[in-house]
Amino acid sequence: MSAVSFEHVSKVFAPRTLGWRGLFRPPTGPGFQALDDVSLTIEHGEFFALLGPNGAGKTTLISVLAGLCQATQGRASVCGHDVVNDYQAARRSLGVVPQELVYDPFFTVRETLRIQSGYFGFRHNDDWIDEILANLGLTDKADENMRALSGGMKRRVLVAQALVHRPPVIVLDEPTAGVDVDLRRSLWEFISRLNAKGHTIILTTHYLEEAEMLCNRTAMLKGGRIVALDTTKALIARAGGNLEQAFVQIMNAQPSKFSEAQA
Repeated sequence: MSAVSFEHVSKVFAPRTLGWRGLFRPPTGPGFQALDDVSLTIEHGEFFALLGPNGAGKTTLISVLAGLCQATQGRASVCGHDVVNDYQAARRSLGVVPQELVYDPFFTVRETLRIQSGYFGFRHNDDWIDEILANLGLTDKADENMRALSGGMKRRVLVAQALVHRPPVIVLDEPTAGVDVDLRRSLWEFISRLNAKGHTIILTTHYLEEAEMLCNRTAMLKGGRIVALDTTKALIARAGGNLEQAFVQIMNAQPSKFSEAQA
């Protein structure tokens, strides 16, 4: 049983309707194909990079996994739990740090994390909350209202929310965008320790040096399709440089699907 599995996942968004008349007419046109027959397996304990340019389908793929949107065809599962038919177990097994800053302005940091714990049935979770706060440099902000935090601090709280129910699979959707060097360092040290303890980490980022340093395997998406899937070292070796060079070469290559190197 793998940590994460996508089987022939496609997602087509319905065409947008313009004006109030569109409310009374069926949608016309083919819609937008965000994902096109994506199949991917991520094993337990992997540190996995999901890379691609803006609009490649990375966030849509994560949204399918998290249940934020439903695939047009195919299936996805987390720790063997289908995200549609066994969604409660799938949600408990997954923690997602979203790309956007989403927060409730009426609670303190600690209250936010206690509420998030409660969503998953965790009571008396303060010891773990304290550990997360300490590792993310939020201890001195624990009793401050979310509205009073800077953008970087709010992003730290999003990371804490994703970790508070101790999920075996953690998805980080551009977690270091717009944050300072200290947070990046402390975040990656903490996440690396979780990975060493057996947590599966899926990372999307435009900072390719992070993926090169941290991730064992890498998939690259372009136009909703996987165009490269291999160990990070193998992709770098093909390019003869670093992961950024490999990324540029693959994104500019003629459409083709790279097969994963067999162990």
